[in-house]
Amino acid sequence: MLCGYNTNGLAHHRLDEALRMMADLGFEAVALTPDVPHLDPMRCRPSEVERTAALLQGLGMTVVLETGGRFLLDPLRKHRPNLLENDPAARRRRLNLLLRCLELAADLGAEALSFWSGTRPEGVSPEVALARLREGFEVLGGRAREAGVPLALEPEPGMCIETVEEALAFRGSLGNPEILGICVDIGHLYVTGEGSPSEVLPKVRGICRQVHLEDVPSGTHLHLPPGEGVVDFAEAFRALEGIDWDGPVCFELSRHSAEAPDQLRRARELFLRFRKA
Repeated sequence: MLCGYNTNGLAHHRLDEALRMMADLGFEAVALTPDVPHLDPMRCRPSEVERTAALLQGLGMTVVLETGGRFLLDPLRKHRPNLLENDPAARRRRLNLLLRCLELAADLGAEALSFWSGTRPEGVSPEVALARLREGFEVLGGRAREAGVPLALEPEPGMCIETVEEALAFRGSLGNPEILGICVDIGHLYVTGEGSPSEVLPKVRGICRQVHLEDVPSGTHLHLPPGEGVVDFAEAFRALEGIDWDGPVCFELSRHSAEAPDQLRRARELFLRFRKA
């Protein structure tokens, strides 16, 4: 297992300084979220990407790429437009962003690219939403095969696909699902009530591509630092070991950038404590 951290919790640090700080603290992986402060996918130049790729390689840091930038497409609406919109042009904007992030993932040598389904717009049925998601995925999945970058669908509370079970059902509905794995956010299991890590993680053995970790209040989708919620971290690490997970475990504290150095240390200490338990 590799100790990682999501750059959405480092929004007040320059990316190169953030990566060096993580490496100095012993982090072995990074979940890089291309966003306004870090490799803005709409504006970053090839030279920035090349420098970042070289830095990651020099630091010996494994990278996975996230696509959860909040306001990249609409400064007034978080995570919109998405692949489920009524307007085909709006759906295409989200798809183009995912394709751009896929290019970045390939350029950075990322082990996976994660994405989520999006929330269902008002008046859109679950059946129509899933059909639109499959339509977008067919394009994204085809490009991912060409690029050699595995995809990871992340169940997200409140979105069209919010549980691991729903993500597995979507994967099973695809004609060629091999490019699509699952990104498991362990905190989300405590939000949706789907089951404990030891109950859910065995379902994704062999197709898990990314793991996120944080604390949460019971039943509430609010990412908290470890020790401030209800997540059983000892059980979570036992469950990960039980499925022989040897990839990154990336802490995601997107609301705690102002405390980033302290939160990085806390996350690293927790990882070492329970990884050795």
